[in-house]
Amino acid sequence: MMQYLTGTQAKALESSMSTDENAVIPLHLVFEDELPAWRESQSEPVRRWMREQSWAAEKNRTLLIPGADGALAAAAYGLGKRQGEISLWHCAGLPERLPPRRYQLAHAVSDRDATRIQQGFAYGSYRFERYRRTGSARVASLVALPNADQRLVARIDEALRMGRDFINTPAADFGPAELTHEMRHLAARHGATYRQWQGDELLSANFPAIHAVGRASAAPPRLGEIRWSPRAEAASLPRLVLVGKGVCFDSGGLDIKPASGMLLMKKDMGGAAAALSLAHLLMSAKLRAQIRVLIPAVENSISANAYRPGDVLNTRKGLSVEVGNTDAEGRLVLCDALAAADEESCDLIIDFATLTGAARVALGPELPALFGSDDTVVSDLARSGIEESDPLWPMPLWMGYEDELSSKIADLNNVSASPLAGAIIGALFLRRFVTANPRWLHIDLFAWNPKERPGRPIGAEVQGVRALFHYLAQRYGMDP
Repeated sequence: MMQYLTGTQAKALESSMSTDENAVIPLHLVFEDELPAWRESQSEPVRRWMREQSWAAEKNRTLLIPGADGALAAAAYGLGKRQGEISLWHCAGLPERLPPRRYQLAHAVSDRDATRIQQGFAYGSYRFERYRRTGSARVASLVALPNADQRLVARIDEALRMGRDFINTPAADFGPAELTHEMRHLAARHGATYRQWQGDELLSANFPAIHAVGRASAAPPRLGEIRWSPRAEAASLPRLVLVGKGVCFDSGGLDIKPASGMLLMKKDMGGAAAALSLAHLLMSAKLRAQIRVLIPAVENSISANAYRPGDVLNTRKGLSVEVGNTDAEGRLVLCDALAAADEESCDLIIDFATLTGAARVALGPELPALFGSDDTVVSDLARSGIEESDPLWPMPLWMGYEDELSSKIADLNNVSASPLAGAIIGALFLRRFVTANPRWLHIDLFAWNPKERPGRPIGAEVQGVRALFHYLAQRYGMDP
């Protein structure tokens, strides 16, 4: 329950505000069920103004309250019907729905709510303006809540902004070279080691599937690796491996996509963006684990040396793969990276990928599909997703479909002949490359918001990172 100011307190706070645009404006957040108590705490002129505006604390509806001189004296924001705790999505729409002024929360909230309110305000303040020449528009800002976890808010905000920038940037300016450059920069920032294999080095290092997918592009394919530990002596710490699909643009290859299918393919490296955002967050928080990040960075292009439907590719695992469709390239670059991850003893391997349209058909853009080899880990992570309003939806690794990947001339095909259960079959393909380690998670995400929503413009979404950070912090702990 929010603790609203009395009428006297509210009047004193409002009277302390000047009409200067630099003044701090009181901000009230109101659930519908708390509207009567809030209304009674206000002066009669404010109550009359509420009636004139027919404001009833509806979700995402703003009430701007003028002072006697007509200047903005206070603002109220509707949170709608109470459905559990406050989440960051309750407040993400605030920066775009308030005049570009500085605001201060006008009532007390719990530490947990304070942190989530600030997270939401920070998320909704994001703007991607790299290509705008008209200058940045001012947005509303919020005075830091004294009982919010400021370090957590700042770390999550920076990590998500980084990932959203990666996804939103067109492929011409964010190809394999730029993606691995960002990896190198991230490693240097955290005192981690960085290694890269590029072009034909991938063949000599036994990453043939990554090379095959990316070799047709003018930008050579790459595999970037980060290794980090919070301490110099880390041999006793568990090992966590993050793998992200870094297909910086996907034409579909020789099985070329239609024009409409290519429009959003700059986001096909959304898995890499999520993996790097999470890695940045975990390293900043000094997770008590060794972290290894593997990002195959390629462009799936068309040229005389493009891999073809019907080709049989070698993989790092030693399995041969018949190419049923060159537009199922994500699983081919991931299989080599996952095989490399599986060569070392790990506590947990996690891969992120914009892998299948089938996952979107089943769950839509807001629910990434979650697959895993350990049911306990899957259920615990799904619970963290609900707690953090960053949902991941468990899906079955149904072994009955594994024969859909059979090939008459190779160990397996990269696609099924059936149009059904595509997300499960994609996960089953990847599972064949993680055999030595018992705990593996696969997250099939969309990495994009396809419609305008409060605080979430059309554009990049870094999904699953907050849920995983919460889960991994509980699993491993963090150094102070």
